[in-house]
Amino acid sequence: MSVLTGTAAIIVTFNRAAKLTKVLDALDRQVVRPEVIWVVDNASTDGTGDLVLARARQMPAIRYLRLPGNLGGAGGFHAGLKAAYAQGANYFWLSDDDAYPEPDALRVLQEEMTGFQARHGWRPAFACSRVEWTDGSLCEMNTPRPAWDWPRFLCDGSAPVLVESCSFVSVLIPRWAVKEHGLPIADYFIWFDDVEYTSRLSRSYPGIFCPRSRVVHDIASNRGVHFGQLRESDLWKYRYGTRNEASFRRREGGIAGLAGYAFRVHRQMKDADVPWRLRRRIYASILRGAGFRPGIERV
Repeated sequence: MSVLTGTAAIIVTFNRAAKLTKVLDALDRQVVRPEVIWVVDNASTDGTGDLVLARARQMPAIRYLRLPGNLGGAGGFHAGLKAAYAQGANYFWLSDDDAYPEPDALRVLQEEMTGFQARHGWRPAFACSRVEWTDGSLCEMNTPRPAWDWPRFLCDGSAPVLVESCSFVSVLIPRWAVKEHGLPIADYFIWFDDVEYTSRLSRSYPGIFCPRSRVVHDIASNRGVHFGQLRESDLWKYRYGTRNEASFRRREGGIAGLAGYAFRVHRQMKDADVPWRLRRRIYASILRGAGFRPGIERV
């Protein structure tokens, strides 16, 4: 089976030099290597720049893009995808600085994408990997959302499944989808930028989840995004995520969509008896999201 050509990997990083080293090691071990590796640095202060430049002498495919400040994951992926698109890449493999792909992760994504189109005549808008936690279990925060007809092409346990959104931990995106739908929303900063973007790509056709492509996500605990688990230490991320999703729900579903989202968040916090001091901050973020109208940049 033919594989894709002109693939650019895009890794966004911020002050994780040690983990980034493992990511670059994993990329160097790929059976099918990306032609270019963009390391987008959110103005790290831990020596990341020196590390990447030194590593580039061993891996000529590396391109280093240092941003003027910390623009978050959303700003980083926006900048990296924009740079890789301008350079002429045909496919873009997005992932995090703490996610280690297995050696055949990219090859499987490539083969599944080309194979799906050859078998069914439809062009998947993206292809995403199975993301596992450090113990081999499914990483809850990186679980893709299935399309309503997800089993349509499912023949066995290893076949791709239709999904309408996924995280930015190991997702392969074709150039045509970026040209048609633009770039990720940089103003989101962090959280929900990946779901919004892949949902936008799915307007053309859903993506595919490829369980044979595996990536290990090296995060502290295996927890999904659930408002019943809200803690003071996580509040800042939940506030970004709530604002961003509220904006998305208003854009896509109007007041009814926003109200439905607000009620789900309220029920999760109420059922878990989340302290009121935290609930109030989340409610305020929903209100901010109702009026948050970030633009979508086209390429």
